[in-house]
Amino acid sequence: MVKQTIQIFARVKPPVRKHQQGIYSIDEDEKLIPSLEIILPRDLADGFVNNKRESYKFKFQRIFDQDAKQETIFENIAKPVAGSVLEGYNGTIFAYGQTGSGKTFTITGGAERYSDRGIIPRTLSYIFEQLQKDSSKMYTTHISYLEIYNECGYDLLDPRHEASSLEDLPKVTILEDPDQNIHLKNLTLHQATTEEEALNLLFLGDTNRMIAETPMNQASTRSHCIFTIHLSSKEPGSATVRHAKLHLVDLAGSERVAKTGVGGHLLTEAKYINLSLHYLEQVIIALSEKHRSHIPYRNSMMTSVLRDSLGGNCMTTMIATLSLEKRNLDESISTCRFAQRVALIKNEAVLNEEIDPRLMIKRLQKEIQELKDELAMVTGEQRTEALTEAELLQLEKLITSFLEDQDPESRLEVGADMRKVHHCFHHLKKLLNDKKIFGNNTVSNTVSSESKDQDCQEPLKEEEYRKLRDILKQRDNEISKNKLNGR
Repeated sequence: MVKQTIQIFARVKPPVRKHQQGIYSIDEDEKLIPSLEIILPRDLADGFVNNKRESYKFKFQRIFDQDAKQETIFENIAKPVAGSVLEGYNGTIFAYGQTGSGKTFTITGGAERYSDRGIIPRTLSYIFEQLQKDSSKMYTTHISYLEIYNECGYDLLDPRHEASSLEDLPKVTILEDPDQNIHLKNLTLHQATTEEEALNLLFLGDTNRMIAETPMNQASTRSHCIFTIHLSSKEPGSATVRHAKLHLVDLAGSERVAKTGVGGHLLTEAKYINLSLHYLEQVIIALSEKHRSHIPYRNSMMTSVLRDSLGGNCMTTMIATLSLEKRNLDESISTCRFAQRVALIKNEAVLNEEIDPRLMIKRLQKEIQELKDELAMVTGEQRTEALTEAELLQLEKLITSFLEDQDPESRLEVGADMRKVHHCFHHLKKLLNDKKIFGNNTVSNTVSSESKDQDCQEPLKEEEYRKLRDILKQRDNEISKNKLNGR
């Protein structure tokens, strides 16, 4: 079991246009926890007497400034989580921030350059690279891609996405078993044996996402998306299987409706996005408070799906994406405050191991048969049906391997079935008789060959011949005496 708080990181987005210097500063003293200070510029319109707070300071595990590369983000944030998933622990990485702050770029990446790849494609590449290196285990990988749009779940890998409207697609629903484990109905799992297959599934899902143009972002994602990698591993010959899952979550952007000035369909989307993020914040606050008995996971679909990731069996990491331009400072401060509350949540990650049910069934069936045979032997119950040809052939193979085994402690295991025991005795007797007949022929052949060999040898020496003749006479005399005494 690994106990740790949710790890929080901050990433500052490069500005669209040059902004005022000194709006924020990063303090990365090696002895202290890195901190981000956001400085609010004084506005002369507020007058000379201005009691507003001038700066806010927030602490993170690490802060990535505007020039941070995608590779650096992956190496420091995603790679450790992916490594723990390969070992059998659950993992989650999610990005949180306002619209246009770089969440989708961080999680999925950009399409212009290969170096702009985000956390998901880099994680897939890393995982399959490690699977190829590790030949000691057998791995299976499955992919699922869930979209939560207007508080309804949809399968982004459903092939009917392109031909059907969103209303006609089957909705993903949440089912809960007695152990409070979450199961998602109508969400498909697709097996991926190579990195290429996994990336194709990612690209297919991304083309089906809900995207719209808003005043905050030209291509704003209007839904929460959860890309999940399901990994199973097993050592050859072992009955233990490890299951782990890695959630890579791209949340929709939080935004103030009054600030964006959207209306109609976009306004409805913004309401649902803000509502689900509000429920997420409620769960975060409830988890950070001690002695809180009820956690409102069921308020939204997203918090239900991510139940394990928030205060459960998971290693969770949050990336706070910040757009530190003057007009976005209020939203950035709100994001940092949210991250500070997230950092208070403690998770307990457990190694996910279980016995392979198929191997377990085979073992139990074998044990049941052995117990039945043992019971039949104890009670004297006779089985009248004859052994099949396959059973007889198998017994003879066992006997042959037993006789050829040079280990003196080897045993002939045929079970407690008396029919099999009797057949083994009959077969051994037959083999013994065949060996005797063959042995006699061998002896006679050996004697004749020895006599021939003796003929070919040199004649006996005179002294040895005399000794043998004396012994023979002595034996004849003893026989004659015994016959006289017998009369």
